[in-house]
Amino acid sequence: MFSPDQENHPSKAPVKYGELIVLGYNGSLPNGDRGRRKSRFALFKRPKANGVKPSTVHIACTPQAAKAISNKDQHSISYTLSRAQTVVVEYTHDSNTDMFQIGRSTESPIDFVVTDTVPGSQSNSDTQSVQSTISRFACRIICERNPPFTARIYAAGFDSSKNIFLGEKAAKWKTSDGQMDGLTTNGVLVMHPRNGFTEDSKPGIWREISVCGNVFSLRETRSAQQRGKMVEIETNQLQDGSLIDLCGATLLWRTAEGLSHTPTVKHLEALRQEINAARPQCPVGFNTLAFPSMKRKDVVDEKQPWVYLNCGHVHGYHNWGNKEERDGKDRECPMCRPALTVGLNPKRTVATVRLKEMLGWQMSTSDSQMEGHTCMVSLFSNFSKFFAFRSKKTFLLPSPTPPFFKHTTRKV
Repeated sequence: MFSPDQENHPSKAPVKYGELIVLGYNGSLPNGDRGRRKSRFALFKRPKANGVKPSTVHIACTPQAAKAISNKDQHSISYTLSRAQTVVVEYTHDSNTDMFQIGRSTESPIDFVVTDTVPGSQSNSDTQSVQSTISRFACRIICERNPPFTARIYAAGFDSSKNIFLGEKAAKWKTSDGQMDGLTTNGVLVMHPRNGFTEDSKPGIWREISVCGNVFSLRETRSAQQRGKMVEIETNQLQDGSLIDLCGATLLWRTAEGLSHTPTVKHLEALRQEINAARPQCPVGFNTLAFPSMKRKDVVDEKQPWVYLNCGHVHGYHNWGNKEERDGKDRECPMCRPALTVGLNPKRTVATVRLKEMLGWQMSTSDSQMEGHTCMVSLFSNFSKFFAFRSKKTFLLPSPTPPFFKHTTRKV
């Protein structure tokens, strides 16, 4: 790998294969990026190739197999079929590829140290208390050193002894051509987006990648010993926007070409200022919303926009509709709350409205008009650059006949 100083000098122009980004972090880990433990990892062409490829296969506990395992200069994968039978596959140097390894271990063979992503964690101490499900040597990525610099992913990584051990309980089998293959305990899952990494992207199908890079359908459970069906029409080649699930953290793969079309920090700052200049309003509280700058991203104020992830509506912050008020349920979006409906059974009516008294009133969400009355409210939102703008519609109750109304929304 190139040093940080080399990466920051564009004059040397190192070849960049792509980047791995850990989803769930806004540019850095809670306590900051340190060494190989970071929120993203750039893969550059190495000064000297370190890729490997399969070579000789040794059956059972032969002297050659024992020598391959004990030789720290020799990469190998051991498949333990039983106490009396082990298959060892030797790997030799490949001058045409570079290898990068990802996992939880902090040992030197791991290029990118990944820890479990805990929702809402504010520091590394929040994640250390959780028992990790990420493998110490989770996976490896092999990049071709020559154009088009294809990147392929494989399950499992080599340890400090340059070995990969698949024990008796691990899923393993012999292929039709006599080679060995297997799966790691919790597996390495990959999903390639359809239509590329664009605004027209659609989710693909999650697949599991084997130690040898073959593609399979998902197992019944994450750690089941029975493998899924092999998908021969798909490959382990990473695409721009591919997702990698390590059972505890999800990585996004971006190619160098895809990264060349992404906006810069200056572009994002210009867009933020442009959106704030439009003075978008919260459709519920009618107050002006504003995105904070990066320097104030951790300071929450009343102008901070909040988004409901289930529906995508954007509002200002409000204190009502929280979990305590909703009896343990998630906070409810005010735009998606159910409207008033006519109740045909008087015995089930919880509130009635004298329409003659309300005839000609303009319906709104003000506290004075909502107090003691049930009214029909309809709010419509128009979105401009992911913001909700206010649009209010006036309703006039059309009939003096006093039917019964069922109150299906909570009093504001």
